[in-house]
Amino acid sequence: MNRRDALKTGAGLTLMTLVRTASATPAEMAAAINTFTGGAVPQAGKVKFDIAQLIDNGNAVPVTIAVDSPVENVKAIAIFTERNPQTEVAVFTLTPRSGKAEVSTRIRLATSQRLVAVARMVDGGYWSHQVEVIVALAACVEGETP
Repeated sequence: MNRRDALKTGAGLTLMTLVRTASATPAEMAAAINTFTGGAVPQAGKVKFDIAQLIDNGNAVPVTIAVDSPVENVKAIAIFTERNPQTEVAVFTLTPRSGKAEVSTRIRLATSQRLVAVARMVDGGYWSHQVEVIVALAACVEGETP
């Protein structure tokens, strides 16, 4: 092995180390949800997370979140991921002019993980739904295994 090959290998290992430590943890996701809710514990129910359970490619995953409530009763909907580099993926603010309590977007997923959707209600309550997804081809982090 020559010096150039050794440098390439060393740089690759350093990059992989940095990439692997950049993913969030379940504790960080719980802290992000706690920040969003102001310390309130979300109740399970009223929120429906529509996402495929098996995802071929994590680069652009379609997600729809619907709240079983009139839009006038919903202030915000947030999406949190357990193992992406950042746990808080998106926060959508709703108003009565939003039409219905439903949002759709595409997100990137670094690897197989748990996702949580939390709805902030006008009355100060929080509702949530969580799903486990399997990602075949990871996004955000090249070379990461699910």
